[in-house]
Amino acid sequence: MDVDTSSRWLVLIGCVSAGLGVAAGAFGAHMLKDMLEPPMLAVYDTATRYQMYHAFGLVLSGLVVRVGADARAAKAGWLFLAGTLLFCGSLYGVSLLGIRWLGAVTPVGGVLFIAGWLVLGWRAWRAAGC
Repeated sequence: MDVDTSSRWLVLIGCVSAGLGVAAGAFGAHMLKDMLEPPMLAVYDTATRYQMYHAFGLVLSGLVVRVGADARAAKAGWLFLAGTLLFCGSLYGVSLLGIRWLGAVTPVGGVLFIAGWLVLGWRAWRAAGC
């Protein structure tokens, strides 16, 4: 994928993810407060917070791709997306559906988040000419 296309997709996906994160947070605060036990509400809240953090990471990845004209920086964004699906998705599944075994997937998503930040940092460093 070329720089322009990668950048556009990452920014778009990041913005959609942020919007969904806001909706999920509002749903949790207003609808789930009386439906979930406090520990499961805390799990749900963790999912929404990490979804928002990494939505911003997706947008930032798209901007680094664009500013640095470096399509390789897109790898960070795809790692953030995969991490969101696994980390946040598993926590949503645990809290809303009671599927406890999904908790075993959560750390894989966390590792993808870490890898995404490392890749983004490295590509931003390289784009700055360091």
